[in-house]
Amino acid sequence: MGSATLKDYLLLHFIVLIWGFTAILGLLISLPPLELVFYRTLLATVGVAVVIGFRKESLKIAPRELLKIAGVGVLISLHWIFFFWSAKVSTASVCLAGMATTSLWTAFVDPMINRKRVKFYEVALGLLVISGLLVIFQFENGYWLGLSMALVAALLSALFSVLNGRLTLRHSPYQITFYEMGAASLVALLFLPIYSYFDGSAIQWTWKGLDWLWLLILGGICTVYAFSVSVDLMKRLPVFSINLTINLEPVYGILLAVAIFGEKEKMTPQFYLGTLIILVSVLIYPVLNYWNKKRNKVNSAQ
Repeated sequence: MGSATLKDYLLLHFIVLIWGFTAILGLLISLPPLELVFYRTLLATVGVAVVIGFRKESLKIAPRELLKIAGVGVLISLHWIFFFWSAKVSTASVCLAGMATTSLWTAFVDPMINRKRVKFYEVALGLLVISGLLVIFQFENGYWLGLSMALVAALLSALFSVLNGRLTLRHSPYQITFYEMGAASLVALLFLPIYSYFDGSAIQWTWKGLDWLWLLILGGICTVYAFSVSVDLMKRLPVFSINLTINLEPVYGILLAVAIFGEKEKMTPQFYLGTLIILVSVLIYPVLNYWNKKRNKVNSAQ
C-alpha cells in the first residue's frame, strides 16, 4: 500500500460529500429501488466504458479474476438495493444514519478476510457506534424497517470495500469499476421479474419528469467518478480509515436533505444525538491509530 497524502484525504472527503447526495437523489427519482439500481449501474457501466476508451486501457482480465470482480459486483448491487429501499421506506436521514455503521462491520470483516488481528480500538469505536444506534432506535422506532435495511446495506458495503482493497493490488480502478457495475446491473435486471412476481407490481421502465437528469448525475458523478476514485484511494489508504471517513456521509447527507426537503427530513433531537455519537468515532480514530502505530514502533525498536 502506497503512502497517503493530505490530498488523498481531502479527495476522500469530497467523494464522501458526493455519496451523501445519493440518498437524496434516490428520493428525487420516481423509480422503485430495483429499477433505480438497474439504471444507475447500467449508466455507470456505459460511462466507465467511455472513460476506458479515451484512456485506451485494456479490459482483458483472466477468467478467474473476472469472476472475483463480478462477485463483488453482486454485493454492490445488493448494497444499493437495500440502500435506496431504506431511504424509500423511511427518510434519507435514517438511511444515512444506518450507513454510518460501515466502520463497525469493517472492524470485524477486514481481519476475517485478510487474516489480521482484530484491533481493540476499532472494536471499541464499533461499540460507540452501536450506542449511537441504540439512542436512535429508542426514539425513532417508527423507522425500524428503514434503519434495519440501512444496517444490511452497511454490512454489504464493508464486505465489498475490503474485497476491493485486495483487487486494487492487481487491477486498475476503471477495470474493476467496469466489471463490477456490469455485474451489478445484470443482477438487478435478473431480479426484477422475480421481485415483480412476488410483489404483484409492474416493472417501471419509464422515467418521469427530471428522472433522466438525476439518473445521469447518479450514474456519472456519484458512481463512475466517485466509485473509481474511491477504488484508486484504496491503494494508499487503509480500508478501515476509508470506511470510518464514510461515517461523515450522514453529516453531509442530513444537512443536504434538510436543506432540500425541509420539514420532511427534520428528526427528533435524540436522533441527532445518536448520529453525533456515531460520528464522534470519525474524530477519535485518527488519534487512536496514530497512538497505536507509535506504540508499535517503540515496541519493535526495543
